[in-house]
Amino acid sequence: MTTAATRPDVKRGTLPVFATATAITVANIYFTQPLLDQIARGFGISASAAGLVATAGQIGYALGIVAVVPLADRARLRRLSRVLLAVTAVALLAGAAAPSVALLGMATLVLSASTVLPQVIMPTVASMAAPGQAGRVLGAVGTGLTMGALLSRTASGLIAQAAGTWRAGFLVAAAATAALLLVLPRYMPAGRPAGADASGGYGRLLASLPRLLVDHAPLRLSAALGATVFASFSAFWSTLAFHLTAPPIGLGPAVVGLFGLCSVPGALAARYSGRLTDRWGPLAVNTLSVVAAVAAFALFAVAGRSLVVLAVGCNLLGYGVTSGQIANQARIFTAAPGIRGRLNTVYMFAVFGGGAVGSGVAGVLFSASGWHGVVAGGLGFLLLAGLTLAWHGLRARNGASGRGAGRDDGAGPGRTDAETETATETAAPAVRG
Repeated sequence: MTTAATRPDVKRGTLPVFATATAITVANIYFTQPLLDQIARGFGISASAAGLVATAGQIGYALGIVAVVPLADRARLRRLSRVLLAVTAVALLAGAAAPSVALLGMATLVLSASTVLPQVIMPTVASMAAPGQAGRVLGAVGTGLTMGALLSRTASGLIAQAAGTWRAGFLVAAAATAALLLVLPRYMPAGRPAGADASGGYGRLLASLPRLLVDHAPLRLSAALGATVFASFSAFWSTLAFHLTAPPIGLGPAVVGLFGLCSVPGALAARYSGRLTDRWGPLAVNTLSVVAAVAAFALFAVAGRSLVVLAVGCNLLGYGVTSGQIANQARIFTAAPGIRGRLNTVYMFAVFGGGAVGSGVAGVLFSASGWHGVVAGGLGFLLLAGLTLAWHGLRARNGASGRGAGRDDGAGPGRTDAETETATETAAPAVRG
């Protein structure tokens, strides 16, 4: 129901609906991963060929971030949500019926590109927040997103095993997405975002993205922190299965697949980081995020055969990544509603790029130095995040001292980056840090 976290005019039940919608839609990106072995056997192809389906999903998601999410600044949001959900549901049905791996890959590319709806919902729900409550609403909806990503792999594996075919996972996902089509649009704003500029073409909208990174210092900070912390997260998860199946641990694939459930408590705990962001500001929560991730990798380094220690580390890492994302998005969403979708586009593209780099580096390090090489690489990414925080803090203090004791919450012409950062971080309780 509507709470003090949202404006009085926001429809009752919006936060639970948005959280559920992000969980279901983000699951469409990840649920195919446990099905690749069944897909390979079903089509009589190699595991590497079946892996192209997952690759198509990642490419589609990247394309969707760049090509679709900017529309959140200009399109009628209710109509946009209907179109995206309809395209995703149809693509899932096409995937379920695909007669070849090539057509399955094409369907996965399309459904991944259209399932970027969570990145449209996040700036939308930030605009619905009551004053000083942006972090709280982002935390509530962001937790749904994290849970969908974590649980989708386990759910799709169980569905495929029960049904005896990988196609069942696509059918269930299509049914869930179609059900959202009957519910979610009713809770989305009917019109365009406040301050949206309906003039200019789609090309102009995309052409404005690089300039945002130049003009908005808070975006640069959030992008740098998001990319480095998510790189460490991807480095861990992309090599964990190799570590758990190799001696001396030697777990079976089924147990490895369930290991991701160990991160659920940490992800749930990260929901409260939204309230901490409102109270202490994004910078404080970013610091907490990096500290939690560093502690996780310290545990990974000494875990040895202990699955309990690994599980504790997984929770710390999940908490760190999720809470950091909440803080980063709270920071960038202090901008005018008419550009929040594009700010989120640039931010998520940086995070996605960081994850790709983390996975690639971790693969090389695991081959060269084993698990301890991956741990060292993860800590290296987190060192970059720590240096970014320190550099920002120093510039913000210098900017504040240069401006004197007066407080200027604006971002007028001629402001330096440090001044803009300082003003943004001190403008309101929801954006401190």
